[in-house]
Amino acid sequence: MQCLEYKMNRVSNIVLALVVISSGAHAQTFIIKGVVSTSTTPVRYAAVTFVDNSDTARQFVALTDTSGNYQIGIITSVKSKDNLPAGFELEQSHPNPFSSATAISYRLSTPSAVQLTIYNILGSEVKTFMLSMQTAGAHAIWWDGTNNFGERVASGIYFYRLQANGESRIKKMVFVTGEGNLPASLSKTTYSQTSEIAKRTNALLLGGTYTVLIENTDSTFPAIAPLRIENVVVQSDTTLDFTVSVLNAATIYLDSTQQVIRGFGAANILLWRPDMTAGEIDKAFGAGPGQIGLTILRLRIPPDANSFSVNIRTAQAAYARGVKIIASPWSPPASMKTNNNIVSGRLRESSYAAYAAHLKSFADLMASNGVPLYAISVQNEPDVQVTYESCDWNAAEMLKFVKENAPAIGTDIFVPESFNFNHTISDAILNDSTAASHVAFIGGHIYGGGLRSYPLAESKGKEIWMTEHLDTDTSWTNVLATGKEINDCMNVGMSAYIWWYIVRFYGPIREDGNVANVGMLCRSLQGSYVPGISECLPQVCNARYI
Repeated sequence: MQCLEYKMNRVSNIVLALVVISSGAHAQTFIIKGVVSTSTTPVRYAAVTFVDNSDTARQFVALTDTSGNYQIGIITSVKSKDNLPAGFELEQSHPNPFSSATAISYRLSTPSAVQLTIYNILGSEVKTFMLSMQTAGAHAIWWDGTNNFGERVASGIYFYRLQANGESRIKKMVFVTGEGNLPASLSKTTYSQTSEIAKRTNALLLGGTYTVLIENTDSTFPAIAPLRIENVVVQSDTTLDFTVSVLNAATIYLDSTQQVIRGFGAANILLWRPDMTAGEIDKAFGAGPGQIGLTILRLRIPPDANSFSVNIRTAQAAYARGVKIIASPWSPPASMKTNNNIVSGRLRESSYAAYAAHLKSFADLMASNGVPLYAISVQNEPDVQVTYESCDWNAAEMLKFVKENAPAIGTDIFVPESFNFNHTISDAILNDSTAASHVAFIGGHIYGGGLRSYPLAESKGKEIWMTEHLDTDTSWTNVLATGKEINDCMNVGMSAYIWWYIVRFYGPIREDGNVANVGMLCRSLQGSYVPGISECLPQVCNARYI
C-alpha cells in the first residue's frame, strides 16, 4: 500500500486520507467509532489517529465533535481471485450513504493516469483528485466530504466520475452531515467481511494492528494529556471508547464572569491622514488569511458638522464586517469655546446643551447611514495642553456635563480618555451615582502611565478600555514589547486595546513613502507644526507622533 496524500484540516470533522491500494487487491472499509472523554466530560475537537503498524505512512485521522464522538473509516485490503477487467471498473462507493467518509474503489486493466471528479446534484465541480500513473489492478480513493478548499460540503446527492485511458464511468452516492441524520434503515448498517464487496471478490480480509494516538488540536477542549495506545487489533467494524486525562485541570465556574474582552482595534482619524483604501479596509477588518481581523474602529468627530460625512465610507465597510465603532471629538466647535478657537480653550458652560446636540447629530448621521455607534466620547485627552485641535476640561466640568447633558446625546458614552489614564476626572464621575449611570465604560490612554487596574471602576460595574496608544519604534524587540503591553492591559482588567493609526509606518498596516527617521524630523521641527509635512506634536516630541 502506498499513501499518496495526507492532509489535515483543523476545523473539519475528518481529515482527508488518500490511499491507493494496489497489487491486485480490492478496498475494504472498517468503520471505527466511539467517544473520547475525561472522567467527567466529553472532549471536543481532539485528533484521533489510527496508524497502521505494518505501514506507518498509512494514517487515518478524525476530529471528535462537540459531544466527543469520532468516526473513522479504515481502508484495508482483500486478496482478489478475479482477473483484471477488459477496460476499467468503477465500484459503488463504500459505505453509501455516508456521514464521515467513503472509499471509492476502481480497477484498471493497464497502467493509467487517473482523474476522479466529484460533482453536486447541479453538476458543479466539488472535488477533483489528479492522480499520477497508476499500476494495473485494484485501487481506492478515500473522500471525507470536503471540497477543493477543505470545506465540509452540504448533505445531498453527489456524483463521482472516474476518467482513465480515455474512458469514464459515473456513479452516485449520498452524503449526510452526521450519523444521526442517516435514514433509520441505514443508520445501523455494518460494513464487514460479509459485505457485498467482499462477496463479489470472493476475498480474504486482511486485518491488522494499529497504534492509536489521541492528541490536542488548537481547538481541543478541555486540553488533554496526549494518549498513545499500542497494538490495537482491527478486524471488523467496532466501537472503541477512550478515556483521557485533563491537562492542567482547573475548575471553571461558567456562571461567574471574571473579565469581558470586547476586542482589539485601531483608529482611522481623518485629520492628519488620508482615508483608508478598500484594500486596506479588507486587510484591517477581514478575518481571512493574511488579514488582521481588528474588531474595533475609532473615529474622529470633526468640530465642523459639515465634515461628519467623511467618516461614513470606511465605517460602513467595517461595520458590515461586525466591527464595533466608537468615536472621539478632539474639540467642540470653536463657537462654543471660551477662546473661539478649535485649539485649546474650554467649552463654555452655556454651550453644554449645544455640544450634546453636536455629538448627537454625529451619532444620528452615522446611524442613518447604517453605522450605529457602539459608544461616543465626550473629549479626547481633556487633561493635556497641545498646539493642535483640542479642548481643556477639569473634573468638575466633565462631571457637570455628563450628569446633566449625557442623556441628550442619545447613545452610550465613555469618559474621560485622559492622556495617561489619570483617574481624577473619572473618579469624580464614578462617585456620583447619577453621572455614573450615564457612562457605558471608562476609557483612557497610556502615554507615560496609567497601565494599572482600576478598582473603583470595577466596583461600579464599568468596563475599562485602553482607547489609544502607539510606539514608533518598529524594531523587532519593541514590537515584542507592544505585544507584551497588549497582554498587560488585559492582565490589569481592561476590556479593549485600541492602537492609534491603522495605516502608518508604525501601525499594523504600513503605507508607501514612510518617513525614515521621524524622531530626527520631529526635533528639526521643534516648536512648530507644519500640517501635512511635520506630522509631529512638538510638545511631546519623541513620545507621540501623529
